[in-house]
Amino acid sequence: MSKVVDLSPSEVEKLINDDVVMIDVRREDEFKHTGIIKNSHKMTFFDMFGNCDVPTWLSKFEKLVKSKDQLVVLICAHANRTRTIADFLIQNHGYTNIAHLEGGIANWLDENKETVFN
Repeated sequence: MSKVVDLSPSEVEKLINDDVVMIDVRREDEFKHTGIIKNSHKMTFFDMFGNCDVPTWLSKFEKLVKSKDQLVVLICAHANRTRTIADFLIQNHGYTNIAHLEGGIANWLDENKETVFN
């Protein structure tokens, strides 16, 4: 069985311009506060109460991710939500190449990496 791969900010930075789907699962208020990593897709998973519309989210996810083995990098604030979501995608939906930003956007910013506001 596959498992989620931890990628450092430097490793994620090298993938920004590649054909890699990067999905930021944080909330809109978090995007506004820190910005997002260039070329990442904003796709909130959990609302502020911890609720999620899984069928709607998966529908959007499947439009971006064309195969079960395509590399996907998940991004959140501190890498807690992304680990949960990655495990869910691997165990329940058969995805085999799911990674996440180790330490989340907080670690990204601690390493003085660039974000964009859009």
